[in-house]
Amino acid sequence: MPTAKSIQQSDRPAVISVSSHVARGTVGNRAAVFALETLGFPVWSVPTVTLPWHPGHGPATRIVPPGAEFSDLMDDLAGSPWLGEVGAILTGYFGAEDQIAPTARLVEAVKRANPKAIYICDPVIGDGGRMYQPQATLAAIRDLLIPLADIATPNRYELEFLSGLELTDNAHLIEAASALGPPTVIVTSAFAMLRGGIGNLLVRDFQAMLAEHRIIENPPHGLGDLTAAVYLARVLAGVSEEKALQTTTATVFEILARTTKRGADELTLETDSDSLRHPMAMVQTRRLAYPGGNRRA
Repeated sequence: MPTAKSIQQSDRPAVISVSSHVARGTVGNRAAVFALETLGFPVWSVPTVTLPWHPGHGPATRIVPPGAEFSDLMDDLAGSPWLGEVGAILTGYFGAEDQIAPTARLVEAVKRANPKAIYICDPVIGDGGRMYQPQATLAAIRDLLIPLADIATPNRYELEFLSGLELTDNAHLIEAASALGPPTVIVTSAFAMLRGGIGNLLVRDFQAMLAEHRIIENPPHGLGDLTAAVYLARVLAGVSEEKALQTTTATVFEILARTTKRGADELTLETDSDSLRHPMAMVQTRRLAYPGGNRRA
């Protein structure tokens, strides 16, 4: 049985990361765990599905843990004597709908053990107007996980599903993000102010900030996974949310640009780990008007 001293042996909190695992590539937990550990945070990694590669590369075998066994594993973690080490939970892609309720129980257990723990929900349910999760999984993420989240990181298509609205500009994104529930929402693939650009939109406390960069066509998979993990690491390190947005956007853009220049079909995280720590890419950041003005006034 660990002692209180051993639980506090690291000055960096552990992160539980619940997402997919691929043998080849840098998506899901392969991206999130690498980023978090490179930035100094120990990770408890929970695979929701194991694949040889991202399905976008072609047909791939899916190994999904049986629902009862996955539930037992999550309950084991929820009752772990080391739960006091955990300062955050990150969830991404789920392999089955019956994984979501056990994950919600784990989030609640972590928050009981550490009320300051952060839960960041990356609702990996679709992109480009296409949903690639069954309806039951979509609904469970919306109904069980989003209400528990401190931070959510949907892309704009996922935000459309979660809000039930058609979102055609950043004012719509801000309104939908504000109504979603989590105190902080980062909308990836937001509408850029710069021609030929794309942005990450941070909405919190009736304020909105956009960080944007130029579009790189046909990017490899894993950008959303990497964005959520890097942003979480910045916040856990005590960086302000606005600075976290700026440096996260710079990190992901820099790694994407370098990956594309190499002609690689997966993010080259192992080669570009310095970009995780000290990104040099310039991104444009600006505050956006909040629809209806500042409601705190």
